[in-house]
Amino acid sequence: MSVSIPKYALYGDEVQPAWLDSVHVEQIHERSSLFDYEIAPHVHDNLIQLLYVTVGGGVAVIDGARWPFAAPALIVVPARHVHGWHFHRDVDGPVVTAAQRPLESLAAVGAPDLLAHIRRPRVLDIGVAPRQAEALMPLFEAIERENRLHAPRGAAAGTALLMAIFVQIARVAEAQPAEPAEPALAASRTRKAAVVERFRAAVDTHFRERWSVDQHADALGLSAGQLSRLCRELLGSSALDIINGRIVHEATRELVYSTLSIKQIASVLGFADEAYFGRFFKKHAGRTPTEFREAAHRRLEPPA
Repeated sequence: MSVSIPKYALYGDEVQPAWLDSVHVEQIHERSSLFDYEIAPHVHDNLIQLLYVTVGGGVAVIDGARWPFAAPALIVVPARHVHGWHFHRDVDGPVVTAAQRPLESLAAVGAPDLLAHIRRPRVLDIGVAPRQAEALMPLFEAIERENRLHAPRGAAAGTALLMAIFVQIARVAEAQPAEPAEPALAASRTRKAAVVERFRAAVDTHFRERWSVDQHADALGLSAGQLSRLCRELLGSSALDIINGRIVHEATRELVYSTLSIKQIASVLGFADEAYFGRFFKKHAGRTPTEFREAAHRRLEPPA
């Protein structure tokens, strides 16, 4: 029996458009207390979450692996990783939820080595790196101020501050050669989760080539049915849904942010012709590419 994994912006909140930049901050207890500190597995398609646990602890369950944590700790949950939470009732500290793509774009230009830290789920014991810990709270507080002010270019400021936090994360990781969470991860991460992780990485690499489920399965040494069953079990979606979702995600970004024509976008994404791309996009996004682009541009226009 397949299980559908809910897709949330913040757990319990409706998903926002994938292309809309956002940086949100709140205290862990504010939302977790509404769910009695037990958050069921869910996934954020386009958002990264970063928790700085300053009080209490709990267990994070990420892609089927259990990560125990206790304050002070930093927890990174990148986009598209299924995760749930078992918080202790005294837990607290800031949690930032942000659009991952702008953060990756900024890191790619300024510090490409940070991309590995942004894309990898992890739990870090901050107690082993007190100098870095001192720098963390002022950065979280600065993001909170930007979030509260709603000032122009606030998302850009929040993303830049979040990148500064990832600089500290990289330094913390370097300060502890053997991460405390790593043995637990190695022991609990199942072979199934490892296969699905390889599949998702391959989808990121080959989606423009329009690799089929059969091609991905062959590369992994599986049948197409086996691959889809693994994806449904761990991610709540079929292998084809994951492939198509990646294509739609890229298509929406191109439609909103690029000046390419729809015919050119179709070609870049490996479609034989513009009409086929249009039918594919409308089936998955509910609008034609032209309708989607026009609506997105209207939303991005500055107020009169």
